[in-house]
Amino acid sequence: MIKKTILITGASSGIGWSTANKLSKKGHSLILCGRNTNKLIELSNVLHPDTHLLTFDVRNKEDVFKSILSIPKKFKDIDVLINNAGNAHGFALAHESIVIDWEAMIDVNVKGLFYVTKAILNDMVKKKSGQIINVGSIAGKESYPKGNVYCASKAAVEKFTEGLRLDLNPFGIRVSAVHPGLVATNFSNVRFKGDKERAKKVYEGFTPLSANDVADCICYMIEAPKHVNIADLTILPTDQASAYVLNKSD
Repeated sequence: MIKKTILITGASSGIGWSTANKLSKKGHSLILCGRNTNKLIELSNVLHPDTHLLTFDVRNKEDVFKSILSIPKKFKDIDVLINNAGNAHGFALAHESIVIDWEAMIDVNVKGLFYVTKAILNDMVKKKSGQIINVGSIAGKESYPKGNVYCASKAAVEKFTEGLRLDLNPFGIRVSAVHPGLVATNFSNVRFKGDKERAKKVYEGFTPLSANDVADCICYMIEAPKHVNIADLTILPTDQASAYVLNKSD
């Protein structure tokens, strides 16, 4: 297996954390990005030494480009970008939603993903090699009640992924997206603003995906032969049939 240099955003928790763990065990060099320095350090302590940490907020365009430029020479040649940073804020009908929640989702899920991609793209184009994996959501394929802007932000991820794949096709760059359904991470706790009881109920009555399940898919996409691009992968719990159809036990 060819060892690669892989940059992961949102590495300090959930899917990003699990993906970093799995890729480190496979011997890849990692650039771990997030806002929480302490969490990144905690993660790096259980990974192999060939790891570099970058603390920045994807919402801050200047900070994104400055941070990417600061990457040491040893890690400069990025083979894979995993755009994992994302969030959901609030769960309300559109006319009852808070605009600041909408802005938070657009700034991270859409603009932040754009900024990081742009910051590494030119180098991939120059060497005519690389891979970009965007973590979307089943919500980007099917809207659900009270999901309004979150669903819209993930639909933007899907369309941006498609556009990138078209634009980068002449340069041999693989572009893909993985769209998870319900995953038991800190996602719902953030969405419900720390209401742990409400967040817990989201995953009751069925077996949700784990962060490791999604990380396994991402690893498979990376390790597929160079002539194979897993362009669009949707992963759901067996009990979930769509964005809003779920077989829960009583």
